[in-house]
Amino acid sequence: MDDQNKNLLLATALSFAVILVWFLLFPPPEPPLEDPNAETAAIVDEATGNDIAAPPAAATGAANNGNAAEAEAAANTPRLTIETARLNGSISLTGGRIDDLRLKDYRVSLDEDAEIVQILDPVGSNAPYYALYGWAPGAGLSLDDVPGANTPWQVEGNDTLTADAPITLVWESPAGLTFRRDIAIDDDYLFTITQSATNSGGEAVSLAPYGVIARHGEPEDLKNFFILHEGVISMADGTLSELDYDELPDFAVLPSEGARAEVTQVAENGWIGFTDHYWMTTLVPQPGTAFKQVAKYDDRRDIYQTEAVLPTVQLAAGQSQSVTTQLFAGAKEWETIRQYQTDGVEGFLDSIDWGWFFFLTKPIFAVLHYLNQWIGNMGWAIIGLTLLIKAVLFPLAYKSYVSMAKMKELQPEMEKIKERAGDDRQKLQQEMMSLYKKEKVNPASGCLPILLQIPIFFSLYKVIFVTLELRHAPWLGPFQDLSAPDPTSIFNFFGALPWAAPEPGTIAALVFIGILPLLLGISMWLQQKLNPAPTDPTQQMIFAWMPWVFMFMLGGFASGLVVYWIANNTITFTQQYLIMRSQGYKPDILGNIRGKKAEAAANKDTKPKEAKAKDSTPKGKK
Repeated sequence: MDDQNKNLLLATALSFAVILVWFLLFPPPEPPLEDPNAETAAIVDEATGNDIAAPPAAATGAANNGNAAEAEAAANTPRLTIETARLNGSISLTGGRIDDLRLKDYRVSLDEDAEIVQILDPVGSNAPYYALYGWAPGAGLSLDDVPGANTPWQVEGNDTLTADAPITLVWESPAGLTFRRDIAIDDDYLFTITQSATNSGGEAVSLAPYGVIARHGEPEDLKNFFILHEGVISMADGTLSELDYDELPDFAVLPSEGARAEVTQVAENGWIGFTDHYWMTTLVPQPGTAFKQVAKYDDRRDIYQTEAVLPTVQLAAGQSQSVTTQLFAGAKEWETIRQYQTDGVEGFLDSIDWGWFFFLTKPIFAVLHYLNQWIGNMGWAIIGLTLLIKAVLFPLAYKSYVSMAKMKELQPEMEKIKERAGDDRQKLQQEMMSLYKKEKVNPASGCLPILLQIPIFFSLYKVIFVTLELRHAPWLGPFQDLSAPDPTSIFNFFGALPWAAPEPGTIAALVFIGILPLLLGISMWLQQKLNPAPTDPTQQMIFAWMPWVFMFMLGGFASGLVVYWIANNTITFTQQYLIMRSQGYKPDILGNIRGKKAEAAANKDTKPKEAKAKDSTPKGKK
């Protein structure tokens, strides 16, 4: 590799290093502390005619206060049980809220006694988060005539929601309307809610069905990490929208809403909700249904809210109308969400944050997922993925390594050109280009595989960080969570000494690295030793330090990513060594490790024959 190639490689590596160091030294700011005594206020607006107002207030009480009175009231509220193979929880009969939901398949940590993940919480808890359904009043109705946040629903028939047994809630309004709500759930995470209204009165009325997901305050475990979206997520007729929590307070206050809101009219297909790192709640109207999509923030109560308001229903005397919507509340499992998309939820797979390199992250994860299913271990699946990526890039790598081997053969000629050109840079460049053209060598080909590896590396980093399938995914030995940093440490000699390793994320953990970062540094160092050190002292120093700098920088990354990097370096080393040998160039690895002696000896052996003949001419004949 000549000086230009080394400069390009050096610039690429240093750019990557600068980005990593920046985010280590200047992480995103912590989320602000919420006021636990935020003042409550109702959001009410009665509409007339066909123009339906916003849904009424999702809840009463201060946001995020979790006071004893509300907790006691929530505990005493009549509830219906939710019990499926993957979920358990309950539904509050006050308001008919789906506000208590836990994921049986997932725990908050790897500890044996760790609690299962709770995704929804009732009003009165520290972080209320729930789904609410109802009807917004139109002409001829008031808020008291339609079901709302505090409506006392009655149970009709079955009182336990299972995958085989739906439940039915009933409420008679003072206006002579009968509202029914049928709630069903599938084997995974999708609720189906059918709302019906029957007008037993004497006059026609208008009303609009809606669904609401309300979240009091920002999530307690909000990560605020630059490669991960957490907040409102929606799809409107094929257009994906992502809003962070700190963007909602910037909305304008809509007079009809009483809060800051952004409204989108969906013509046919869409959904809206909140996404966390691994979990999500989403309102999904029936495909082909027009509806109003609302992202809202009430700064008076510190409540974030997403809404799906369906078209106005005109209900004549004696007439009944019903509408069916769905609610996804669960884990962002790739196979599960993909199946819902196949069943008609347009663009639902995009609820997973694939990032800017979605054209790489999507296929990379799909291959990784299928390899994991076939092998049965995510760590070996990552190594298998590395082999496949290297196989796809092999033709390019082969040309690159062949070109590098030819460059080594041309080294004596290049030295002669440098001597002839002296300080004439233009002449040097012209003769170098002529030599490359004559010998059919591309000096930049050696850097192309490295440049292609950069987006692949970032895409795999994204996949490992955001996808649920990597969470708590074991490999072997102490590596039981490939989405977490290496748990081993030099500090306790990789578990041999009787004290704990430093806590992940601390300075000590970055200094006392684990075995995987150490293997990464060694693999990078050996890969460098396939070629002699650069002649320029500055480059030589930087290249000498680079493996060890990367070793410490990547020590805090997900262990699955470090496994990929080690496997990639090992395969690259093997490929390059074999290809260079096939081209007649034998890398002197031991000589390169010892220093410049081997390089000097090689240059002596490859000295041009003309020079040797000239040197052997007797002095008297000159």
